[in-house]
Formats: sequence, structure tokens, C-alpha cells
Amino acid sequence: MPKLTLSARLVAIGLLLGATVAGANEVADTRIVVDTSTLPAITGAAGDANPYRGNSRAADIGRQAFNQACARCHGPDGDNKGQVGPDLLKLDRGCSRIADPAIREMCIVDNDQYFLKSVQDGKTRVGVVHMPAWKDVLPPAAIWTIRSFLESRARPATPVQSR
Repeated sequence: MPKLTLSARLVAIGLLLGATVAGANEVADTRIVVDTSTLPAITGAAGDANPYRGNSRAADIGRQAFNQACARCHGPDGDNKGQVGPDLLKLDRGCSRIADPAIREMCIVDNDQYFLKSVQDGKTRVGVVHMPAWKDVLPPAAIWTIRSFLESRARPATPVQSR
């Protein structure tokens, strides 16, 4: 087997890296449709707390939306086993450890806002798209159903005891 010259090796590495970066520069699938017409209309700003928290119908819709839009990177039904995206079932884990209910609620609302912004704007680092922006595909109501689905599946940590 012939040995590759340094320039041939660099070209091969460049092709591999280019393919990896191109694969990471994904775009949101515009064919995804999430029907939220059976849910209450959202009133107020979309950046507030999840308006569908605890709504089982919203969680069912969110499961379908998640499996269409998110499962490829975060695992089917959010079961993140070796997936490239983070485990979204752990998003509120830190909040669940807060003993004071008012502070815990503020933490969860902060996570709501982070989740909405992350899904809408996506995640890009050093020019590489790690998660596409979904704002032109998923309206806030659809994103909130996904958040409700993930909350319905999450396993909270044990709260810290107050001193």
C-alpha cells in the first residue's frame, strides 16, 4: 500500500473536516407541522412562563412535535442515549433542587425563557450550526408543547433541605 504524501494527507483531512462541518450546518425541516388548534390561545408575551405547563393534551402534541423535529439529535421521546444533543430531560434538574418554592419557580421560568430562545434561534458556535433555528418553522405554541412534553418526562432531583 503506497504511503500518502503530506499534502495528500492534509487534503484528506480537509475533506473529512469539511464533511463534518457541512453535516453540522443543518437547517430546520420546514415540512414539520404542529397542530395546536385544540389548545388554549397564548396570551401575553411568548417569552413568559410555559403557558401549557401541566396540560396533558399539550404534552401529547409536544411528544409528536419532539419526535418529528428534535429526536434525531436528542433521542426518541427524549431518551438521550448516546445522542449528539444534550439530554433535555435534565433541563430543570437544578431548579428541582431548590427548596424555596418561589425561587424554584423563578428558576423554572428562567429555563422556560432559555428553552424558547434556544429553540427559536438555534445554537451556533464558531460558525458551526449545532442546532438549527426553528423560529420560522415552529410557532411559540408548538415550542411550548415540546417543553410541556419534556417536563412530563423529566425525573426531578431530590430537593435540598432548608437549614
